[in-house]
Amino acid sequence: MAPKSAQARDGRWRKRLSHNTHDPRLYFQMFNEIGIIEQLTRALFEAQLPAGVLVSHFSVLNHLVRVEDGRTPLELARAFQVPKTTMSHTLSLLTKRGWIDMRANPDDARSKRVWLTDQGRAFRDDAINMLAPHVDRLSGAIPPDLVKDLLPKLVSIRQVLDAARDTAVAR
Repeated sequence: MAPKSAQARDGRWRKRLSHNTHDPRLYFQMFNEIGIIEQLTRALFEAQLPAGVLVSHFSVLNHLVRVEDGRTPLELARAFQVPKTTMSHTLSLLTKRGWIDMRANPDDARSKRVWLTDQGRAFRDDAINMLAPHVDRLSGAIPPDLVKDLLPKLVSIRQVLDAARDTAVAR
């Protein structure tokens, strides 16, 4: 149970939110909760990863599985909203671990494309499986039915934000 001051603060916050669906405070509260969840899960996940491996490294592998590999470093930098030099550094680390291959881009000889290796796919799957003990502990408070209900809603929010990001980049 949250300390009384936190309960009071949360109550005041909710009372101040108007019923106007365009109230920025409502959206800020949603983004704030998502951000806190991200921070907590990042810390939990990074504690399970091998020394020197960060969630940002895992995220690139996961992205390549989710959207298909064969992306250029520039496409990845844009997707993660980081400078190309930062993405190049991350890709270099992933290459050294044998988790990705950088191959010539057949569409543009000046660039390369990023491909997952079998070791990279296996590492990604193993990293997800390392979360099993934590998921077992959390599932009592966050039942699978709640997760199944939330997932399509979270996907929808992410898709809207992805489209907004892509529109902003194109300007």
